[in-house]
Amino acid sequence: MTRRLRWYGIAALCLIASGTRGLAQNSGADIYKAKCQMCHAADGSANTPAGKAKKARALTAPEVLKESDADLLAIIQNGKNQMPAYKGKLSDAEMKDVLEYVHTLQKK
Repeated sequence: MTRRLRWYGIAALCLIASGTRGLAQNSGADIYKAKCQMCHAADGSANTPAGKAKKARALTAPEVLKESDADLLAIIQNGKNQMPAYKGKLSDAEMKDVLEYVHTLQKK
């Protein structure tokens, strides 16, 4: 009986840990959808009314693809042109998650 309870406890911890990891993987996409998509579009093309009005760059544009991760993180943190700064609004981990999600859009 004790052995079975121990097994259930270990199984429950594994499920909790894998569920937390799954949420972290989605946080970049969720943040992008909430904060970035209105200008940069769902596909990163910047082909939205707000993106056109603010002259947002497509995330797949050659000049964006040439930027280092450090440069892109600095833009997310400090803003650029009409893009707002997210330093103090997003944690460092959340900004890195957004950047990772942006990389998935750049590969499509």
